Amino acid sequence: MNNDFHQVDVEHMLVLGAGELGMAVLSALAIRRQHAHTELVVLVSPQSIDNPGAVQHQTASALQALNVKMVAFDLATCTEEELVAQLRPFHTVINCTGFVAGPGTQMKITQAVLDAGVRRYFPWQFGVDYDVVGQGSGQPVFDEQYRVRQVLRAQSTTEWVIVSTGMFTSFLFQPAFGLVDFDAGIVRGLGSWETSVTVTTPDDIGVLTTAILLEEPRIANQLVFVAGDTVSYGQLADIVDAAAGRRFRRDLLTADMLRAACMEHPDDAMARYRLAFGRGDGMWWDKAGTYNAARAIATTDIRGWLALHRH
Repeated sequence: MNNDFHQVDVEHMLVLGAGELGMAVLSALAIRRQHAHTELVVLVSPQSIDNPGAVQHQTASALQALNVKMVAFDLATCTEEELVAQLRPFHTVINCTGFVAGPGTQMKITQAVLDAGVRRYFPWQFGVDYDVVGQGSGQPVFDEQYRVRQVLRAQSTTEWVIVSTGMFTSFLFQPAFGLVDFDAGIVRGLGSWETSVTVTTPDDIGVLTTAILLEEPRIANQLVFVAGDTVSYGQLADIVDAAAGRRFRRDLLTADMLRAACMEHPDDAMARYRLAFGRGDGMWWDKAGTYNAARAIATTDIRGWLALHRH
């Protein structure tokens, strides 16, 4: 493994995607690279430059203020050869694309990173512990993420770092996920009330990923666990009660109920997510053992998130 590119001021860095997580990573990384000799570059969809909406205008302005260069590139329709050519100039690639580009995209990007000779890669693994979940989880997205890990481990040319974050904290409160219904005053548990889940905010992921990326001696070929909070669904219900100042009704969705919902609605992505997060294994880890806890880096817990977002 080459060791001549660890200096952050000369590394050519590319971030894939300027969505919620991409912007959080770029914001944290740009601050740490203010005196770098190379540009920080982000790949964005051609539409966001050619025909931007209000949100994309806002994103472009924020990126300009951060001195981040935007490059238009369509990850969904490009050939692997085109993607390899796009990635080849960069030493470090941080993948913040998510799953919006469709099935197979993460494997396509990973293979292109390796073929391009990228020296260091942070894949889109900002989620659960896919090693524990394994293959055949019933979640096609999870299966693909497991395969990405196998491909990276099977080679020794490109360094990789996987940052496991759990779900985004906000996802706990997405109406479509159906876990917390503030209007109806209901909290639903998945699997059991003792089943746990780890969550982290995108802003914290941005700060922690940047710290992991720039740490010396360099972190390489490792899984790094971070967490904003780890709670059981029973504890989540208590936190929601306290934040709302009233007692919410508690409905438990057992494993059998979650499986039945998936069989009844096989194309319902949220039903599959509820089943996955009801299993417990691989969906949580002890916050005390995380990278941020070891380095005393403060993160936003669920109580703190609710204080900021529920009024």
